[in-house]
Amino acid sequence: MKILVAVKRVVDYNVKVRVKPDGSGVDIANVKMSINPFDEIAVEAAIRLKEKGTATEVITVSIGPKNCQETLRHTLALGADRSIHVDCTDSPEPLAVAKILAKVVEQEGPALVILGKQAIDDDCNQVGQMLSALLDWPQGTFASELEISGETSTVTREVDGGLETVSLKLPAVITTDLRLNVPRYATLPNIMKAKQKPLTTIEASTFNLDLAPRLTCLKVAEPPTRKSGIKVESVADLVTHIRKVI
Repeated sequence: MKILVAVKRVVDYNVKVRVKPDGSGVDIANVKMSINPFDEIAVEAAIRLKEKGTATEVITVSIGPKNCQETLRHTLALGADRSIHVDCTDSPEPLAVAKILAKVVEQEGPALVILGKQAIDDDCNQVGQMLSALLDWPQGTFASELEISGETSTVTREVDGGLETVSLKLPAVITTDLRLNVPRYATLPNIMKAKQKPLTTIEASTFNLDLAPRLTCLKVAEPPTRKSGIKVESVADLVTHIRKVI
C-alpha cells in the first residue's frame, strides 16, 4: 500500500510573528520556517504504518516556492521514501491546494492520503475535506487513533462531545490531530541519507488547473494588547469591580 502525505512549510511555532507595517500580511523575512506540526504528525503516522508492514512506500508532497524542498528533505530524514515538490510561486488557497493534491493522487495512486487537520499559519482546516470531496473518497478528520486492517481503516476522531470512531473503506483521506502520536527526531545519519533520496519537482502550471485566488485579504493586524489586571483587598472589592464590568 502506498501512502501520500501532504506537508506545508510555515513559520516555526516558537517564533512570535510580526505584521508588516502596511498591514498587508505577516513578515517572514529572516524568520525561522519549519514543517507544520500537524503535518509532521501525519508523516509520523505514515512511517509507523510502513514500519508495521502495512504500507510499502511513503511519499511526501509540498506545494509552494523552491524553499519548500527544505521541508521535504526533513520528511525524508524522518523516514519518507521520496518527495514531490509542486512549484508554485504564490501561496495557494485551500481549494487550489486540494485541486493540486487531487492531481498528484491521480498520478501516484495511493491507497491512503494523510495530512494535518490544519496549518498553524492560516488555521483554515479545509484542505482535507475539500480533497476528499474532489476525489469522492471517504474521510476521517481530527484523527487521534488510526488502525489499518486490510481494505479498511478505523479512525477515532476527536469531536466536541468526546470521541467518535468511524470505519472507512480504502482509499481514504485522513487528517491528524495532536494526540495521534509524538513525531520522532531526525537523526544525523538519516539527515545525510535524505540528501540521496528522490525529490521530484513539478510545475503547478502543468496541471492546467484554475488556481486563481477567490479571497481577498483586506488587512492583517495584531490582536489588541491585553490590559493589565488589578489586585483587590477583599471579596467585597472583587464583587464591586465585577459589578462595574457587568
